[in-house]
Amino acid sequence: MHAEERHQTILRRVRQQRSARVTDLAAELGVSPVTVRKDIELLAERGLVARVHGGAMVPEDWAKTAPVEQQAPTAAAPDMSARTLGLIVPSSSYYFPDVIRGAREAVAAAGARLVLRISDYDPQAEQAHARELIEDGVDGLLLAPSRESASSPDAAPGPGGRQWYEELDTPVVLVERRPGEDDPTVEHVISDHSLGARLAVRHLVQSGRRRIALLMRGSTPTSPWIEEGYRAALTAAGLDCPTGAGYAELGTGNSGTPAYDKAMREFVDMVATGEVDAVLVHPEHDALTLLQHLRTRGVRVPEQLAVVSYDDEVAALADIPLSAVAPAKSEVGRCAAELLMLRLDDTERPRRRVFILPELRVRESS
Repeated sequence: MHAEERHQTILRRVRQQRSARVTDLAAELGVSPVTVRKDIELLAERGLVARVHGGAMVPEDWAKTAPVEQQAPTAAAPDMSARTLGLIVPSSSYYFPDVIRGAREAVAAAGARLVLRISDYDPQAEQAHARELIEDGVDGLLLAPSRESASSPDAAPGPGGRQWYEELDTPVVLVERRPGEDDPTVEHVISDHSLGARLAVRHLVQSGRRRIALLMRGSTPTSPWIEEGYRAALTAAGLDCPTGAGYAELGTGNSGTPAYDKAMREFVDMVATGEVDAVLVHPEHDALTLLQHLRTRGVRVPEQLAVVSYDDEVAALADIPLSAVAPAKSEVGRCAAELLMLRLDDTERPRRRVFILPELRVRESS
């Protein structure tokens, strides 16, 4: 079916029913929802329909209900007022609140709407959320996949080597996640975690430390990039990883579980015997726990061990204020939303991958 035929069918349905949903029109026309949304945009530009969340309606009806500021969009800029973006993140309680805030501010400034879904690090849940949001007519998705479905070094791709979000018929921008290096199609905005780790190690080296360890949970989506930066910084400084302590793995448990407490004790043993004189710890709450273990053993910070936390939510509130790498999370969310809206404005524009630089905040622990 040619574009003009689709346009006539859409107009006919809108006039008959006073409104029509994108999903219903796509099924009737045998085309994708993205195609229907583009058709509606063209018809709206001609003043033949009013574009609304999830579909279109008769302009006269829309004018009776739309806010005053939405009734007279200027021709100088694309009208974002009817657009809706979906945001799927794994958590709303750690790391991502600032990302959400940045995205919300950018979307609100453009006069659009943001719909939030939380996946709880469940790959099936995030895919279900994506399908539901697309069925509801969102124009694009901001997505922070869980480790299992993100294209990190050990993530398993789907059929044909593609990730599930690459198969969506809706523009996607990844947030704080990297697509595969060989994938030219998916845009992303991410904190440069490798640089953050390099900043931390460089600071420790400049402070005279030479036996610098990395203590972290290898299961986090950012851990591969932190380890990459850590090792690169040691190499640049002409240093080797401390034998047996270069990369200490805390596992997946929490303080009070046997495996976690054993790993923490073994690391503190290496500090007490002088095998380690500095450490970069990720995530932040493990740095706070480490301080407690060091205090129990009588290890002095920073005299015997300099500590840098990767993340800066509450690091400054520790008994000994922690130096910390601070990703610019709000800027990540803001930039990702703006990048997605640019993509919606111009689907042919060159694709971008954006790295937001973190900051090192030096405090008493180092």
